[in-house]
Amino acid sequence: MSMIEFKDVQKYYGDFHALHDINLSIDAGETVVLIGPSGSGKSTLIRTINGLEEIEEGQLLVDGFDLHDPKTDMNKIRKNVGMVFQHFNLYNNKSVLENIMLAPRLVLKRDEAENKKIALELLDQVGLADKANNMPSALSGGQKQRVAIARSLAMKPKAILFDEPTSALDPEMIGDVLDVMRDIAKDSEMTLLVVTHEMSFAKAVADRVIFMADGRILEDSSTEVFFENPTEPRAKKFLSQVAHH
Repeated sequence: MSMIEFKDVQKYYGDFHALHDINLSIDAGETVVLIGPSGSGKSTLIRTINGLEEIEEGQLLVDGFDLHDPKTDMNKIRKNVGMVFQHFNLYNNKSVLENIMLAPRLVLKRDEAENKKIALELLDQVGLADKANNMPSALSGGQKQRVAIARSLAMKPKAILFDEPTSALDPEMIGDVLDVMRDIAKDSEMTLLVVTHEMSFAKAVADRVIFMADGRILEDSSTEVFFENPTEPRAKKFLSQVAHH
């Protein structure tokens, strides 16, 4: 069953056509990686899925709800679709533990003892059990991103969107974040859509790779086919450039 489905979606910023004729279906439990040159529309596409960007035309279905329908409750969508941003977006005035407990408390009305137990388990899962009482300012970028992932997981979403989660990190911190994401991808229940430049991660984890350029999906294929024999010339060129970095 499709968790996310785009049908002839168009997105504009004024006269600029940011997303052209997007047709894309992502099944529940799939891990899909979105790659392409900067400015290709990857982040715009991922941000439409939880309503951070609105579409102008077409249909976008998330968990069966039509996002273009004014009657759709976006808060319901966001309960089930987590998002991990490039720059963490943690609350700097709250401890690590409080950052993770806040949304389940406010949105899910989760019992406080259970909420704390789940938050501590998630911190342990992302390798930060000893940082529960720290403030975000005391953490490295990689640690902040792992807290942001734990915060997303705390809502027990059906899907998580990752918008270039490692691009703001120092190289030595990227591995820890990708390891956590690999572990999540092994959980077949969760749908993951990841915008990233980390090709080794895409090869190891993705079920499918989608290549975008100029606001269009140019290639959508299995990971193996994409890396071994992409059909689109721009995808071939992109891969050869990435391989030399």
